[in-house]
Parts: sequence; structure tokens; C-alpha cells
Amino acid sequence: MNKMTLRIVPALLALAFSGLASAAAFQLLEQNASGLGNAYAGSAAVADNASTIFYNPAGMTQLGNGIQLSAGVVGVGPSYEYRDSAGIKSGGDAGGWAAVPNAYISGQLTKDLFLGFGISVPFGLATEYDAVWGPAGAGSARAIKSEIKTVNLNPSIAYRLSDKISLGFGLNYQSIDGELTKTGATLKADDSSWGWNAGAMFTLSPAMRVGISYRSAIKYTLEGTLNGALPVKADVKLPDTFILSVWQQVSDRWEAMGDLSYTRWNSFRNLAVVTQSSGAPVGAPEIFNYENSWRFAWGAGYKATDKAKLKFGIAFDRTPVRDEYRSPRVPDNNRLWLSLGGQWNAGSVGKFDLGYSYLYVIDPTISQGALQGKYDASAHILGVQYSVGF
Repeated sequence: MNKMTLRIVPALLALAFSGLASAAAFQLLEQNASGLGNAYAGSAAVADNASTIFYNPAGMTQLGNGIQLSAGVVGVGPSYEYRDSAGIKSGGDAGGWAAVPNAYISGQLTKDLFLGFGISVPFGLATEYDAVWGPAGAGSARAIKSEIKTVNLNPSIAYRLSDKISLGFGLNYQSIDGELTKTGATLKADDSSWGWNAGAMFTLSPAMRVGISYRSAIKYTLEGTLNGALPVKADVKLPDTFILSVWQQVSDRWEAMGDLSYTRWNSFRNLAVVTQSSGAPVGAPEIFNYENSWRFAWGAGYKATDKAKLKFGIAFDRTPVRDEYRSPRVPDNNRLWLSLGGQWNAGSVGKFDLGYSYLYVIDPTISQGALQGKYDASAHILGVQYSVGF
């Protein structure tokens, strides 16, 4: 196992948009750009390209014959600006743009059996404050730089039981590494671990599908160093997520979709860093006391021409962060998504998707020692996707 910042998870948490483009805390929903215009409503039921491997592997049975390829990138641009109780800003804008790439391929082996493989980034973050910020440096004593990267490899299989029911299953090999700094301390570490995901697709009629999916929790033992010298480690469990989705063809021109997801963040209570040699505590555990979170999304698509489709979506994302435990690494709160997008179907050449979402983070406040104030927080998300079958 490599090295990674051990309080990396707190760092991870700083990516409060994933829910931000996704789910709550530092989970990233942006595993394609084709769903971005619908605020990822219907994510486990739409199945219109190979990215269904991430959201619901059973959806591969909806893709047709031959090989299906989908690849894209989503740019996530959060903004976090702290101001104290007197309204004075400090720390600069802790947010900044970061890319979330993805790639998927699926193929039909027999009439009813499909295989697929996906590469995604389920968690991640990049935030950085000024070197000294907050009253008497109280902010930089808690957080300066937080960076986390994950890569998820996801071989998958799907089987069509009947015209009405399909099942899917996937394995997930996920690596994580990052860096977390504050005044006088730099933590680095990494690890890799296994998880799994599964789903089912129910075709209730040619015009209506229901999808359910589950992604398992993943346990890590992060190993790394404090200030480049002291070997340390910490056990971390990233949460599992359940999704229920509906897609319906309302008319020749209109389609509608909905999504309800539930993430069990209550497994993430604290982060205790210890030495690798003896297991002795390194400072006091960092307390999170997260609650379980949920997300609701609704979207629609309008087929303007035989080749062009317009997309719309809205979502509400409930944060797992309690007000009394909010930290500058995770200035998260409930979020409202407003999304739009478009698709151009170029026939045998493939499909091109473009999506945009604006995330309004509802008035995060912070009360941690001398750090008393609130955040102006929001995010812009822009993505492109290319999908083709051959």
C-alpha cells in the first residue's frame, strides 16, 4: 500500500458536491455527462449508453447488439468562500475546477448475456485555502490543502431473465490517494480495496422501466506518513448507496424520469490516526458523526428533432453533515441542483451529449473554536460525453 494523507478522508469530505454532482459529502455522481442535463434523474433506469455499468449493470441488456462504447469528462467547479461573523472574508476561494473522467465498454456475448468494463472516479476533491486564514490563523490551523483522488475499475456482467427482468453484477477495485495539510502538518497516504455493485431492471412496458441498484461500502486501511517521517495508518469505511429509478416515455416527443437515492453515511463517525508500529494514537480522533443522506431528482427530455434532444432536471441533495460538526474541510450543506443539457444523435457516427448543472449550497455555517462564520458556497458542473455502438 502506498502512502496517502491520513486525514485524507476529511479531505475527501471537502468535495461537498459530489452528491456534488452527485451525492452528499465527497461522493461524486458525475460518472457520465449524458445524465448531467437531467440532474441524474433516472440514473438506474435510463440505460441509453454503456455508462449504465456504473449506475445499474443490468441496463447493459437495453443497449442492443454488438459493442457499446461511452467516454466523457465532467468538469466540477465548486466555490467555497468563508466569512466571519462580522462579514469579513478570509482564506480566498477554497474551491477550483477539477476533471472527473469516465470510460465504459460493453458487449453482447449471447442473446441474453452481456459483459462490460468501466473506469470511473467515485470520490474525489481538490480544495485549498490561503496559507494563513481565519482569526489569528484559526482556519489554517484546521485546514489548508485537501486533495484526494480515486480510480475505480468495474468489470460487470448482466443477464436477461426474460423480456421483463434483467439482473446485473459488478466487482469494484478502487484505489485512493491524497494529501491533507494544515499549519505545521502534512499527511499523505493511500490504499486499494474491493467492493461490489448489483442491479435489476424491470421493463413494465415498452414505455416504462424501473431500475434498482446497490453499491457496496468499501473498507480501507490507509497507510502513509505524517510530515514525511512518522508512519501512520487509519481505518476508513466509505458508505454504500441504494438507488431507485423510473423512466417513462410520455409521448412521441417527451420522456420523464425520477430518482431516489439513499447513502448510509452513519458508518462514518470519526477518523482515528495511529502509528503503524504500535497502534498508538496520533492526536485526538477527528469527529464527523455523519447521518444517513438521501437525494431526490426529477428530469425530462424533449425530442426536438429526429437527431436533437433537450434535457432538463432538478434535484435536492440532503447532506449528512450536522451543523455542530461542520469543519472547514467539509463546508457542506443541503444542495439544490438546476440542470439542462442536450444530445445530438449522429446515427452510426454516435451520440454526443452536453450537460450543465448549477448547484446552490444552502447557507453552510461553521462553529469550530475561534472559527465562527459561514460560507458562500456553490458549484458549476459542465460535462461532455460520446457514445457509439459498432
